Amino acid sequence: MVARYLGALMRAILVVIVIALPSMILPSVSADTGQVVTLVALFAAALTFFEYASVYPGLVEFRDAPPFNRIRYGALLAMVGMLSVVVLARFELSTFAQFVDALGAAMARVIDIPYSPLRLLVLMLPNDASPEQVTLLRTTGGVAFMIALATLGYFVGMIRALGWPMGGQSFNVWVNLPTFDPTAGGDVVERLRRDAWFNIALGTLLPFLVPAVIKLGSAGFAPVSLEAPQTLIWTVTAWAFLPTSLFMRGIAIGRVAEMIAQKRRAAEGGALQPV
Repeated sequence: MVARYLGALMRAILVVIVIALPSMILPSVSADTGQVVTLVALFAAALTFFEYASVYPGLVEFRDAPPFNRIRYGALLAMVGMLSVVVLARFELSTFAQFVDALGAAMARVIDIPYSPLRLLVLMLPNDASPEQVTLLRTTGGVAFMIALATLGYFVGMIRALGWPMGGQSFNVWVNLPTFDPTAGGDVVERLRRDAWFNIALGTLLPFLVPAVIKLGSAGFAPVSLEAPQTLIWTVTAWAFLPTSLFMRGIAIGRVAEMIAQKRRAAEGGALQPV
């Protein structure tokens, strides 16, 4: 019990760190922004602590199936931290900040083609946006996209190398998929596979849909402004992290479905053997 509480506390502290990271890296943060960040960090930390301190599952999926959530957290931390460094390069000319900025600009030049997700992200800005703001959004988008691709590649490699979700350990579907109801009707394997493909398809479409929806929604309202550094960082992070998370969830659910199907085939094969 003590180990579970200590682990939950450590995870809550890590959540606070990732939320407060832009405020710690950027040179100047307003008092209002600091208060909002503190409130969000405390709420997220409390939710994380009670989720992992509880014996029974709640909302977090794959809670006891590392390294799924660890990879997601690492991706989120890398995105928030690197994007904060890119914004910092506009204020401080440090070597590391300039290197990250140049790397993001190079990645942006590669993927900034017509109808690409990055091009749609840039078109989300109002028509009177300054060239500096357009360049900053394109560079941060390039950095986030690069981290997203690296995360997916690392995740696929890890689950194949470790044999995830089993990996020599037991896997409890109820604990790791608390929002999935196996009694809702229909074959469990087929439902899991359908959910897996739905998540992968949504993860593919989301980078295109989000900028388009925001651009259409701003037609009757005030245009989206990303002049505030923290607004820019979290908007671009959400644009890249949510599709990545959906991709990972789809791949993970597909692996769980395959695991259940293998267990069924093994059980049927054993039942057919002569006594």
